[in-house]
Amino acid sequence: MLDVSVETLRRWETDGKLRMERSEGGQRLIGLDEVSRLLRERRKAATDRPIVAQSARNRFPGIVTRIQKDSVAAVVEVMAGPHRLVSLMTAEAVDDLDLKVGDAAVCVVKATNVMVEIPSAKEPRG
Repeated sequence: MLDVSVETLRRWETDGKLRMERSEGGQRLIGLDEVSRLLRERRKAATDRPIVAQSARNRFPGIVTRIQKDSVAAVVEVMAGPHRLVSLMTAEAVDDLDLKVGDAAVCVVKATNVMVEIPSAKEPRG
């Protein structure tokens, strides 16, 4: 998920940048919340780079980091490199896909534009 070497993880642990625990067998274990924290920090520190190529298919492979589901709808968050993608879908779709936090997933974006607008204050009709 972090796309770094084992040596980097060891160094980050030594430097206090990453919290790890040890299994009974001595393996290093990193919690998903810790990985998510590092990905958020990396995303905030990222600088925009010039676009030199564009994906015609708009496919973003990543890892499911959050699922919030009720009886009808669900919010699924995927960390795809420095990008955080959020999908709104039916709870049934989450069940059908058997999605779990930590699963690999590919987000496919169909929309070419997503805009958010804030309307002016409502004027009274007279």
